[in-house]
Amino acid sequence: MTTTGPEPRYDRRSASRVLAVLARPGLGAPPVLPPPRRIEYTCAALQPEPGSHLNLSQRLYLERFMRPCRADQVTSATHRIAWTDSDGIPNTGHFRSGGLGPIVPIAMRETVLTLWHALQADTALAQRMSELSPRDEAVLEGTTTDHEPYEIFRVGIEAAGRALAQHALLARWTPYRSPAEFAVGMKDSGIYSAVATRWFWELQASSYRRGMIAVTLSTQPDGTVRYSAETVATLRAMKDMTIEDAHRVMRRATHAEGLSVAEAIAKYHDELDLISRQYALLPPGTRPACLAAMPHQLDGAHYSILPLVIDKFTDLLTRIVDRVTVAEVAAETGSDTAELATEDRVFYVPDMTCKHCIRTVTGVLESMSIDVTEIDLVSKRVIADFRSPRNRHRAFEALRDGGYNPTLVTPAAAASETAV
Repeated sequence: MTTTGPEPRYDRRSASRVLAVLARPGLGAPPVLPPPRRIEYTCAALQPEPGSHLNLSQRLYLERFMRPCRADQVTSATHRIAWTDSDGIPNTGHFRSGGLGPIVPIAMRETVLTLWHALQADTALAQRMSELSPRDEAVLEGTTTDHEPYEIFRVGIEAAGRALAQHALLARWTPYRSPAEFAVGMKDSGIYSAVATRWFWELQASSYRRGMIAVTLSTQPDGTVRYSAETVATLRAMKDMTIEDAHRVMRRATHAEGLSVAEAIAKYHDELDLISRQYALLPPGTRPACLAAMPHQLDGAHYSILPLVIDKFTDLLTRIVDRVTVAEVAAETGSDTAELATEDRVFYVPDMTCKHCIRTVTGVLESMSIDVTEIDLVSKRVIADFRSPRNRHRAFEALRDGGYNPTLVTPAAAASETAV
């Protein structure tokens, strides 16, 4: 994307149309089904606070950012897992005892990787993206967190995977008894559309990282599931409160302090990041909509990106899940107290999913006077200048308080391709 040209312009409808036009001829080359694979993972039980089903990180996020949601409206995972995917990238995920188990987050990740590879292999899409006009680039830059179209599509695919794995915490209360059946059921029930229209980005990303979901599902006579009326009302109230928080920051900055919009965003960047920077720019009274879910008329036909992505994701996952076997292995211990060597400046944050996460992780470290030398979203790798093992340990604790799970040692590696 060019660095000169029109000023960034906030316009959700126009940004959605730019992405729809790019995706309409085809989003990704035909995916190549990966070979059968055995993946090892480590597992740890989540430790809830006394008298609660939530742990400390979950409770703090609920109290600070999920008003007016109550603790009894939240379902928590029972276990956190860590593993290395087939691309060699560390990951963390969650599952709930009595549900579908660790296979869902692991197979979800393999599905996401396969779709990412298909996206990279789509040369026609790459050509269309390279030909975007300066005006369209300005709209994406002014409206989206991940300005580049490829990054927007990549993060959108990952968000679909997160939604599936997060709702799998509720699988035992649905009619679906296998991962493939659950994935098809979520698609047929329209759950992804409900997430796109009723949730907001930071709620989904942050609650996913913490292994929690503020949803109750009710089974319909036709075998599909829906959000309960209470869930719909609570999600709407949380979204409205988030929008109002963002508008309150902007009103204070632009009216009481006399700042321009650009100056306000620059000054209150961290605060607005936490409560969704994009909502701060919404006109009063406007209901935000997910860019992928907005409908458009293209070539005389109704079109939106979300159904395209979900159909591809679901079809692929139902095939991949039978080609992946998982095995628990013992976790390695002792690395956090070892002598701090040069290579120990390198660590991984498997929960990083978008540029917002990069800013958050960087902000936490820099607030502790720890310089970040390098941070890469794809590999989840971070290089930081820790002063001592104790300094690194405190930094990791601060990141965990923010819902991230840093690790020094790459989790159990994916085994070689094997017949399953």
